[in-house]
Amino acid sequence: MRTVLIERMRGKVGEALLRRVAGPTVHRKRDRIHGTPGPRWFAPDRPVRVVHGDASMYIGGLAALLLQSLHPVAMAAVWAHSGFQGDPWGRLQRTSTFLAETTFATAADAERAVRRVRAVHAGVTGTTSDGVAYRASDPALLSWVHLAEAFCFLRAHQRYGAAPLAPDGRDGYVADMASVARRLGVPDPPVTEAGLAEALLLRRGELAATAESAATARYLLAEPPLPWPARLPYALLSAAAVDLLPVWARKSVALPVRVRLLLPLARPGGRLVTAAIRWVTPPLPAHLARPAEEGVPPGG
Repeated sequence: MRTVLIERMRGKVGEALLRRVAGPTVHRKRDRIHGTPGPRWFAPDRPVRVVHGDASMYIGGLAALLLQSLHPVAMAAVWAHSGFQGDPWGRLQRTSTFLAETTFATAADAERAVRRVRAVHAGVTGTTSDGVAYRASDPALLSWVHLAEAFCFLRAHQRYGAAPLAPDGRDGYVADMASVARRLGVPDPPVTEAGLAEALLLRRGELAATAESAATARYLLAEPPLPWPARLPYALLSAAAVDLLPVWARKSVALPVRVRLLLPLARPGGRLVTAAIRWVTPPLPAHLARPAEEGVPPGG
């Protein structure tokens, strides 16, 4: 009886988590992304599929948002146009769907996803509170978003992933991400782990703590739109995400007291949360878990 109750709770929590991250049509999305026949951009053994299929992405994704928020122009565009506060789950679901489509879906689906994002970017323009004009399609801004994501996703996987990558796998992941970034309009993205770290440091001079970055940190770390039972696991995940940031970036993030207090527990807490997410997340049904067709690397 106890086992039945535990499994029932596990299924209920896992289903709720999937719907939060991927939306109410998550199962239809899974069927389309994983079940539609056709060539993929990435073969089943590519590093990008290993990283993006792991529970460590929850920590890496939050860390990437915090790091991205330190670019004043990029953050002004996000706050003005993305529905960051008004529709946080919608934004999360759109982002997770894009990552799933470009990583696991057919090449045709992946290309449509890229065209859709580029069309959205083309319509996003504005001016920061300091009078700096911006456009979301600016290659420099696209590059910053890409660098922050690739760095945080990879670092989270190496620290919390079920199967950390060897050096050639880490370079392979950066190269896989670069192939998608080129399609989005990022010029000359780095293709090795060392190149990624160097490119990130070169952008350091553009970063600064701003009112928008402080509000982002407060919203993500202190005021997440979550039910109370999820607050403690999320607090541990938040501490792990902050701990993932480079020290120079962490110093610029406005950290709530609760996160500061939990930082000494960040790594064991991060391991606990990712293990829990793996345990509750429903696996792909057997008919979707079969090996996909051979990957066809995206051009550009």
